[in-house]
Amino acid sequence: MNKLRSRINYPIYGGGKVEISVTFRHMEPTTELRSYVEEKVYKVKKYFDFPVEAHIVLKVEKFRHIADMTLSIDGNKVKAVDESGDMYSSIDQVMDKIEEQLRRLLSRKREYKLENIKGEDFLNGGIETQDKLAESKPKIIKTERVDVKPMDIDEAAMQMELSKRNFLVFANSKSKNTNVIYRRKDGNLGLIEISTK
Repeated sequence: MNKLRSRINYPIYGGGKVEISVTFRHMEPTTELRSYVEEKVYKVKKYFDFPVEAHIVLKVEKFRHIADMTLSIDGNKVKAVDESGDMYSSIDQVMDKIEEQLRRLLSRKREYKLENIKGEDFLNGGIETQDKLAESKPKIIKTERVDVKPMDIDEAAMQMELSKRNFLVFANSKSKNTNVIYRRKDGNLGLIEISTK
């Protein structure tokens, strides 16, 4: 097993470092393959302005040329493996998979940031956001009548666990107020206590 390590500091979007380690298994290490991998990783670097660590294992098993790549980017790991009859082709295919995963990762991060920004603007009374919400005017497509039963919070949580619904409206037997218990995206439950003033 031969391993070549190289540190490259590319001046892109603030010049984050790229650390690349290439491991050759069951094959002779070549500068051409290492340079080809570095060139491909350099193209992926355009998505980020912080340090990127790449570990690539290139191996040959009989007639199969396998490229196995792991990228560590800002606390996230992206991994892909591909094989073909030619090592250059395997590297190209594995990079296509890595780029697709990176695009999805960036898309999720953008959506998360947008949701947080929209939520902050709305809570802070952002006029632009409120105007957009007023213009869109969501339609009520379904009306559902709910019987509000008196129960304590623990009983309501147990009812939520047993049901497939995302929320439960109940009369809190202790406070005598109407409460809503709901299922959060992280799997936990949230509670809304409604009070009239």
